[in-house]
Amino acid sequence: QVQLQESGPGLVKPSQTLSLTCTVSGGPITTNYYYWTWIRQPPGKGLEWIGHIPYTGVTHINPSLRSRASISRDTAKNQFTLQLSSVTPEDTAVYYCAATYGLGAEIVAWGQGTQVTVSS
Repeated sequence: QVQLQESGPGLVKPSQTLSLTCTVSGGPITTNYYYWTWIRQPPGKGLEWIGHIPYTGVTHINPSLRSRASISRDTAKNQFTLQLSSVTPEDTAVYYCAATYGLGAEIVAWGQGTQVTVSS
């Protein structure tokens, strides 16, 4: 069973780049069929899928965020990272990393979530 842990700053200024890292334990992130995912939940709103980087390393980003978001991985550290540029207060949310086993499958593991606030 994989376990995930987010890390990163809790406060980001507007126009800056938000960077969050998810550290995975319990198996390598290159393990077949795992999709390593970023999801966020703004206050008072539902979950929003940001994107994922699967075991193949080919990323997919929500079209609404494609111009600002990128996801990368460091296989040596068993981590994957979200970067979101030009943030605004609307990017304030709890950010989660998660894992699915297969494309479109149910989430099999969640990080605990990390609050990110965009404010000057």
